[in-house]
Amino acid sequence: MTGLVLLILVIVLVLWAVVSYNRLVGMRNQVLNGWRQIDVQLKRRHDLIPNLVNAVRGSMDFERDTLTAVMEARSKALTATGPADAAMKEGQLSVALGRLLAVAENYPTLKSNDNVKMLQEELSATENKVGFSRQFYNDIATKFNTAQQVFPVNLVSASLGFAPAELFEITEATERAVPVVDLSRK
Repeated sequence: MTGLVLLILVIVLVLWAVVSYNRLVGMRNQVLNGWRQIDVQLKRRHDLIPNLVNAVRGSMDFERDTLTAVMEARSKALTATGPADAAMKEGQLSVALGRLLAVAENYPTLKSNDNVKMLQEELSATENKVGFSRQFYNDIATKFNTAQQVFPVNLVSASLGFAPAELFEITEATERAVPVVDLSRK
């Protein structure tokens, strides 16, 4: 009788371990998929930037520093590895792009250029997609991390090879700053 109880207990523990392992594997794959979705949107963003820079280059000859800063930030962003590094480098790229778009507003020929308008709209839409992808990633990464940390799974998750997923976080103080919007007519 004791042997039967012990056998049932072992079977229950093994089933629990298998179910827990499979659940964590599924969640880890969702996290990887979430990261790939961010990666797709970032590639789209990186592909649009040279087109935007080329479209404004001729009209902004004396703004070479701004254009150079954008391209250098893009180059660094292309080398990002993992969410934390990508968040930092993409933040720097966002700041440089923001400066470029702000400076472009001072050029009437650029404001009326259909190519520049189209590229700005595409970039804006892509920025929104990146934001949604980051939110999705952080949501599933948080669920994955929580699943690893709750009792009793936390007793075995590390030994089964699971590690917490990095979250996409704002690392640049300039990104945390509240944007200043001036709607006054000058």
